[in-house]
Amino acid sequence: MSRIVVKVGSNVLTRPDGKLDVTRVSALVDQVAWLHRQGHEVILVSSGAVACGRRELKVDHSLDSVEQRQLFSALGQVKLIGLYYDLFREYHLHVGQVLTMKENFLPGEQFENQRACMSVMLENGVIPIVNENDTVCVTELMFTDNDELSGLIAEMMHADMLILLSNIDGIYTGSPDDEHSQLIRRVAPGQDLSACIQVEKSSFGRGGMHSKYTTAVRLQEAGVHVIIANGEREGILVDLMTKPDDTPHTAFETHPS
Repeated sequence: MSRIVVKVGSNVLTRPDGKLDVTRVSALVDQVAWLHRQGHEVILVSSGAVACGRRELKVDHSLDSVEQRQLFSALGQVKLIGLYYDLFREYHLHVGQVLTMKENFLPGEQFENQRACMSVMLENGVIPIVNENDTVCVTELMFTDNDELSGLIAEMMHADMLILLSNIDGIYTGSPDDEHSQLIRRVAPGQDLSACIQVEKSSFGRGGMHSKYTTAVRLQEAGVHVIIANGEREGILVDLMTKPDDTPHTAFETHPS
């Protein structure tokens, strides 16, 4: 049995028009349930709350960026966790919501309380679904993105593996749109890929490949196996576990223990 943190970003969970892709959310749940049946403990770090909320309410007056994020995340988180609840219930699996803030990862009582909460959930077969508490986290209180959050969760919970699901297969030698670019399948400890990283951020989220790479390198140094893969590929989580050599992805290797 291993402990796996799966992070899924807004670009994976939303359609091109910005609406939540319920079919893909359902497929993700199917795969997480499969991992659970195989004996793995899974923590799901899920974006998508703001995207959900933005489609729930039409506002007829001007809101600044902070007000929009607070309003839409408050509306959307209810919808998102409700969808996860219904989908996991079909597999007779329980889920629990964990909304967190950056200060909860500082050494001290809040850190220990959060870790204890998630530990007792896992011990009782509950799948934690983690997201940033966007209703109160603004400016300096915010995580860079959910890539950073997933890395902190993986470190806090001593995970064996972190899977970052993006909308591309991994890190390429150049632009993913360039036909001459090649997918980098393995990243050795200490190998510098910064020259290959595109700085553009995702369409609907705050992250991008740069944040995934930064998170992956930090976790690699901490001894956590990190995979960047395409969450839009059908059955990606199952394929990564059952036929990794045939599944496009970028893996950050760790030193042998």
